[in-house]
Amino acid sequence: MSENKIEKDGENPNFLKVEIQCVTPPTGEQLRKLREIFLAEYAADEISFVIEESPKVVGGFRIFVGDENYDWSTLGRIRQLRKSFQSLKKEFDPDKIVSLLREDIENFELHVGHQPTGSVRTVGDGIAVIEGLHKVEYGEIVLFEGGVKGMVQDIRSDGTSGIVLFGDDSEIFEGSRVVRTQRTAGIPISNHILGRIIDPLGKPVDGAGELRAKEYFPIERPAPGIMERKPVNRPMETGILAIDSMFPIGRGQRELIIGDRQTGKTTIATDAILNQKGKNVVCVYVAIGQKASSIAKIVATLKKHGAMDYTVVVSSPASDPASLQYIAPYAGCAVAEYFMYRGRDVLIVYDDLSKHAVAYRTLSLLLERSPGREAYPGDVFYLHSRLLERSAQLSDERGGGSMTALPIVETQAGDVSAYIPTNIISITDGQLFLESELFFAGQRPAINVGLSVSRVGGAAQTNIMKKSVGTTRLDLAQYREMQAFTQFGGDLDAGTARQLKYGAGLMQLLRQSNNSPMSLHRQVITLLCAQAKLFTDIPLREIKAVQQELLDYFEQNNSAIPYKIEHDRTYSERLKKDILACATKFLRDKGYLSEA
Repeated sequence: MSENKIEKDGENPNFLKVEIQCVTPPTGEQLRKLREIFLAEYAADEISFVIEESPKVVGGFRIFVGDENYDWSTLGRIRQLRKSFQSLKKEFDPDKIVSLLREDIENFELHVGHQPTGSVRTVGDGIAVIEGLHKVEYGEIVLFEGGVKGMVQDIRSDGTSGIVLFGDDSEIFEGSRVVRTQRTAGIPISNHILGRIIDPLGKPVDGAGELRAKEYFPIERPAPGIMERKPVNRPMETGILAIDSMFPIGRGQRELIIGDRQTGKTTIATDAILNQKGKNVVCVYVAIGQKASSIAKIVATLKKHGAMDYTVVVSSPASDPASLQYIAPYAGCAVAEYFMYRGRDVLIVYDDLSKHAVAYRTLSLLLERSPGREAYPGDVFYLHSRLLERSAQLSDERGGGSMTALPIVETQAGDVSAYIPTNIISITDGQLFLESELFFAGQRPAINVGLSVSRVGGAAQTNIMKKSVGTTRLDLAQYREMQAFTQFGGDLDAGTARQLKYGAGLMQLLRQSNNSPMSLHRQVITLLCAQAKLFTDIPLREIKAVQQELLDYFEQNNSAIPYKIEHDRTYSERLKKDILACATKFLRDKGYLSEA
């Protein structure tokens, strides 16, 4: 028996205070029975009843004795009955379900035991400090009197706990009661979630009705172990020529998209989602701290191209409290895991983890944790590592599903050595670095070939793409070096001038409009023709138009070649010869190549 259950005064050391919340005050007979129960339970000499009329109880009584709660209300009984139903084994036979429910109702007994309660010591800025729940666990959801939920983020040596709130704290005040739920944070989920927009708590925010969710999936979950994984060897094609050719992404990989503000990071991610249409890939887009108008624009783009049919959007805009922004990527990851563990391939975009780290820093400072570098807490690395490590290519024994992550990080003035960028670079399997200078020069996507890398590389490329790329990346790196030297002036020899012209043409071919991913056959034809230097003598301003005409010509007049590329995906010298012969004939007929 804990000491704080007994109110002590000078004359009577065993004086027990019992608070009763109700709609209708208890009768004299009910009070007599309650007195007998609590005198025996707490070995008290005397009891003082404090009766508070509260319409929230609906019916029955909610009784508080010190830091323990006896929920004998109508709502409490309903919650117990619902919990009893949820404990039933899953059955897909309707007759069996009815039978199990009938049996459970007939045998239902109301549990009249007690549960520990705590009280609020301080509250403000979305943080509550509570005392009394001594066995509460880190990450557990707790419920406050007004119905607001919170998550335990700090367990202190003085017996108090720091709670981040998932709602308005205006109804929470000093002394408010709080109870454990003995559940970690999670979201309701089912196949019906595809095409929907939800908040980090799993509630739909698109006005399209309830989710009809059948399962409750935890947002925090251990990453798959090494024995549950297998090597990443299948491509996750983005439809962006510069990425699929030089920095291929594999299913189960984590490829960071990094760059300054307004350099096209989100565009690359959305184009990758658009390219999954018809490929049986589930996509999850997590918006963290973005403007609501920006999120609406992205959703409109996905709807316009029919991508919302296989996409889930987890939205936590800048207007959300830091607590919701903090759990948003974990909620999105839970959605992705739901499909991954059912054998599906999933592509998830975290946009962006810089704002996620800022939200976590805000919570940590409010919880009075010691700040470290750039005021971030010491566990900020673990914040993102435990999230990104959940991406994997599962083994066949676990269903063979995969989760491919495209985290986005914003830099300041191209500084990739800042704290959060270096942390996430060390966690991921490569990065696509977007350069402001290239972007403002009209190169879209503005990928810096020298600083970008994919650590999976050719292991995740198709045979035909691997052979078609050739020395493209090396040629571009040499072009950037030569271009830097030519800025000092001086005469150029013919070989250098031609190399510069070839490199400039390559840069033009790698340009792509927004929301226009390229199919595999278009990428392969473009690369083989570029390697053969068929575009070198075409004026730079005309290269993109000629490229488009050439690819249309293949599809309309030589459809057997695109068909062979898409279905066989295997390189051969004969195929290369046929492609170059067809392209040469087209360019000669158009007057871009001489007969010589």
